[in-house]
Order: sequence, then C-alpha cells, then structure tokens
Amino acid sequence: MKYYNNILETIGNTPLVKLNRLTKSLKGTFLAKVETTNPGNSVKDRMALKMVKDAEAQGLIKPGGTIIEGTSGNTGMGLALACIEYGYKLICVLSDKQSKEKMDILRAVGAEVVVCPTNVDPDDPRSYYSVSKRLAVETPNSWYVNQYDNPSNAIAHYEQTGPEIWDQTDGKITHFVVGVGTGGTISGVGKYLKEQNPDVKILGIDTYGSVFKKYHETGIFDENEIYSYITEGIGEDILPKNVDFSIIDHFEKVTDKDAAVMTRRIAREEGIFVGNSAGSAISGILQMEDMFTEDDIVVVLFHDHGSRYVGKMFNDDWMRERGFLDEGFKNAADLVGQHGDKKLVMCGSEELVSHAVAKMKEYNISQIPVTKDGVIAGFVDDSHLYQAIIENAATMDFPLSQVMHAPLPVLHANATIEEISKNVNKQVPAVLIDMGEGVHHIVTRHDLINAIA
Repeated sequence: MKYYNNILETIGNTPLVKLNRLTKSLKGTFLAKVETTNPGNSVKDRMALKMVKDAEAQGLIKPGGTIIEGTSGNTGMGLALACIEYGYKLICVLSDKQSKEKMDILRAVGAEVVVCPTNVDPDDPRSYYSVSKRLAVETPNSWYVNQYDNPSNAIAHYEQTGPEIWDQTDGKITHFVVGVGTGGTISGVGKYLKEQNPDVKILGIDTYGSVFKKYHETGIFDENEIYSYITEGIGEDILPKNVDFSIIDHFEKVTDKDAAVMTRRIAREEGIFVGNSAGSAISGILQMEDMFTEDDIVVVLFHDHGSRYVGKMFNDDWMRERGFLDEGFKNAADLVGQHGDKKLVMCGSEELVSHAVAKMKEYNISQIPVTKDGVIAGFVDDSHLYQAIIENAATMDFPLSQVMHAPLPVLHANATIEEISKNVNKQVPAVLIDMGEGVHHIVTRHDLINAIA
C-alpha cells in the first residue's frame, strides 16, 4: 500500500506549471511554482514545520506547550498543522487587514486568533509584532516563533524549495521571482540557486508602502516610505533578518490595484486559483519585461490559494469600493449610470439653509443644485455651508439665495471623462449632466475618482 503516515509528509514536491497567456507578450519561458498543493495550501507549510522541528531539537518548546506567532495567516496555517501532529497549542496574532477567510481557517484548525490594528508602528504595544512578544512572555511554557528573524525559515527553502526548482528545470533556470515578506523564501531559494549558478537572477516583488526596494538600492531605511497598503503577504515596515539583501538582484514595486486585478486574471486566464501575492508577482514580471530574453527560464513562486481571498480580490463589491474594477467608464452617461436610478435632489432659492442641511443628511450628499423659477440658478455644498454656519449660527435661517454659488457647469451625456475633469476643481466640486427631456443628474469629484482610480 502507498500512503503517508501523517499530513505533514505531504509537504513539498509542488508542481511547476507553464504560464501560457499572461506572459505571452514577453520573451522567455515562464513557469509558476504552485505552492497551493501543500496541505495548508501555501508555501509557508515548509518553513513552519522546519521551525517547529528545530525548536524541539533545541529544547525551545516543551510537551504540552503553546506556540505563538504573528502571521498574515499562511504561516499560522502551517504551524497549526504541525501543532496538531505534535500536540501543541497555537496562538496566532494577525493584523486586521488580513482576510476573514484566513482568520476563519485558522480557527477551524484549532488556533486561537488575536486581531491587532494595522495602522500602528511596529513598536506600538498594539501592533501584532508587540502583542506576539507580550503573549509569549505572559504565557507559561510558550515559544515565540518570530518567522521574521528565525533562521530556520530561510533554511527550509534552502534545503527544500531551491533544490526542487533546480531539479524541475534541469538547472536551466535563469530568473527566480517571488514576493518578499519575511524574506525566508527569496533568501533560502536564492542562496541555493546562486550556489548552483551565480548567474541566476533573484528578483523580489515589493509593494508601495514597504521599505524593501529603497533600502536595497540605497541602504537607507526611509520611514517616509511606510504607509498602509492592501496587498497581503509581501512588503514590510521593518527589516527582517531573514531578508538577505546581498542575494537579491532587484526589487520591483507593484501597486495594490495592479496586484488585485492580476490576481483575478491568473484565475480566469490560466486556471490557477491563487492569492494576492501571485498577482503582485505577475504584475511585477510584466513591468520588468525588458529584463528577459528569448532563452530565459523564469520561475515565479505562487505563495497561497485563492480561497483565502474570496471576500476580497475575488469579490466585485470589495474591488469596486476600492476603485480596482475597470468599469469601462467612457463618458458622462456611464458615470451617471452608477446612480441614475436616483432622482437629483434640489432645493428652491427661497428655501432655508436648514432645509438644505437636512436634505444633505437625509440623502448623504455633499452638493445640492438650487432652482429659481424652475431654472437651476446656483448650488450649495456642505463645506461652504459648514463654514458659514460656524461663523454665524443664524445662517441656518437664511434663504439659499443669500449663500448659494453660481450654477454648476452643465455638460451633455456624451461628454468624455476628460471634459468632465476639466470642469471640476477646488471651487467647482461637481457638474450637472443634461440627460435630455429636462432631466439632470450630478457627477461629483467622488464619481470621477472612482472612474479614474
């Protein structure tokens, strides 16, 4: 009979799959190392098991103990599988930007999940780095994994992932591309590949809001580079010890939008259902097209499974809310179509400011056209009214004719996005669109931002 003694024995030996559509415009052969066939559905199973085994060998974790780790979710899953087999408890600390699916999956395999805010400094006591360390101090018989600085992370990929890729390509690999987070994958694989052939190029994918690219190129840790981003699993606001910058030949930054859109394209055009960092990696490859030649063999690592992003990148509403969906906006009519079922809210010139404020609250809007004798004669907006009321509370009882601005520009339904944009500025927050037969709709700055983002 052929069987495995436990689920951990199924880790590794993941397939190498040729990409046929997304990279068809590029020179070279592009192969995806699809890590979703690991039992925890991610590359992190490899290093999670290695870190637990090494901790046991070093006496860092005792029977019945608790393993504690700050994770974006995938390392936590790998640790959970190891904990089930070896009899440990697990506490996973995640930032609140991680998908709900990741949190639910961790709970499903027995982990306790602690959620921390994303938008805090790493040394803030609320950060998932700080909370992980604090829990390790407070919890008896516990071990803090610290995948960022734990050398077993990179060693796992040096011993396993790197040799697999070398063997699968018959040593013909010329470039290795992967998103960089803790740094274990790129450093371990990169070290092995360069030992076999120093000419292999190691290319790291970074995200905007992360410090890696600038630090690699200048040696400067620039805190101005740090800001919140949506992409999961790659980029950092710290410098993990597992990132060996000397092995990495180049970093390429990819936007949140490009990563999210490409993640969906990988599923639809290649039939490979993978996560957000894979979208970043393919977008980065397309940006680096000039680096590749016809004879190159490029291996890109796909970290994890798309099921962990069903509520995010694979959800139209989530994508639309962030302006990531290309809705095909071409003209004013397209923009109006987003709210064309709603009647334009207006006020008469002799209505009081208090009436306009009440309508703004009721309909959650910022601008209201003002009519006089059935003709649009002006408009009021929330910021202008707010300032006027702060300066003089009696303004609430003024007629709108005393506070309104000149009428908003009126454009036809076939006006282009560019034409609309030329009319919207700091003083003019919106335009009116003449839909014909006396019907008007409003297009605001917010509508334009959604169209061009």
